[in-house]
Amino acid sequence: MHTQPQNVTRTKTRLAMVGPFGFHPQKTMRSRALKLAQPLARHGYQVKLFMPPWHTPAESEREWMEGEVSVRYSPVRGGTLGTFISLLREVIAWQPDVVHAFKPKAYSGLVAWWLWNVRRNHQRLVTDSDDWEGWGGWNEIGSYSYVQKHFFAWQERWGMSHCHKLTVASRTLYDLALSHGIPGAQIIYVPNGPGIPSDLTASPEKRSELGLQDRPVVLVYSRLFEFDVARLVAVLKEVQGELPDLAVLMVGTSLFEEDAKAFRIQIESAGLLDAIFDMGWVEESQISSVLNSADVAIYLMDDTLVNRAKCPVKLADLLFAGVPVVAEDVGQVSEYVVPGKTGLLRKTGDSEGISADLIRLLREPSLREQFSTGAKNHMESNFRWEHLAGIVSRAYTP
Repeated sequence: MHTQPQNVTRTKTRLAMVGPFGFHPQKTMRSRALKLAQPLARHGYQVKLFMPPWHTPAESEREWMEGEVSVRYSPVRGGTLGTFISLLREVIAWQPDVVHAFKPKAYSGLVAWWLWNVRRNHQRLVTDSDDWEGWGGWNEIGSYSYVQKHFFAWQERWGMSHCHKLTVASRTLYDLALSHGIPGAQIIYVPNGPGIPSDLTASPEKRSELGLQDRPVVLVYSRLFEFDVARLVAVLKEVQGELPDLAVLMVGTSLFEEDAKAFRIQIESAGLLDAIFDMGWVEESQISSVLNSADVAIYLMDDTLVNRAKCPVKLADLLFAGVPVVAEDVGQVSEYVVPGKTGLLRKTGDSEGISADLIRLLREPSLREQFSTGAKNHMESNFRWEHLAGIVSRAYTP
């Protein structure tokens, strides 16, 4: 049963969603905040997103509408302090009833810190955590300075415990919050839905357009940092041994250049180069048809705190598009991949088992069809953004 946002028929609550960065590709504000904001706006909230376009400073002071949601790029000027002050002033000037700070980190974390200490009786403050940022998390893999790492770790701990409600995107983040002394009644679990638009449909012609024709196609939809790329190469080589005409459809760009280089070297050494169809970054208008060009997808995850804490939108995209998935059972993965219903799960590192599952699915179109239908139904029943917005709205009222 879908939950609808509360009180939306009685009041026009002004909701400010604040982010640490602008709409940089695959960042939280586009893939999570905006996806929640749009159904909330349709149900009566007045929603405005505020964020500094740190990656694209030339877009400072740009303002536009995304459907019924207003988006504002605050000025990037005067260094970190000046940018923070500009963002804070714009949020306060809008006079929101509720401020939802996405990520207890960087600029949104600073805004939340100021509001809690100075204006906690003026606005209800909600913090959202969709990744583990501190020690054991992004601090270990991000290119941050020593000072930044310590500051982000402090911000995360402080921000998660100093708010009226805390929304978290994964079960691991929920448990981490509990371990830091945050009462369970203060935490609301709100996983991610798909990032691809709901109104996009697959194009039957796309497979031929990509040159895939009747070849068995395995999809790798990843930025290649969640796992050792050598494991991916080993699995693909094993599958190709059974299905020599295998095609590997690569979608997305690597987060780190060293991972991309290592993967290119290893696929060439393994004799897989001719099997690779590298699409790189795919525009939103094309992503659904590209994903549906594959027969099955592989989703690998090393068992790390970063991976356990995240709630992978790409995995949600795959299932929403009806692509059967063979995945490693780490963190949130089992929330989406239900064995025997939406795909198949293996323990992380079970390369032989993953290869066998891929081969089986590539040889059994009826099983693929069964999983495809199951995946779509599972996403529709549990991870529609309309439903998730109803859950998150519980954080906005006392």
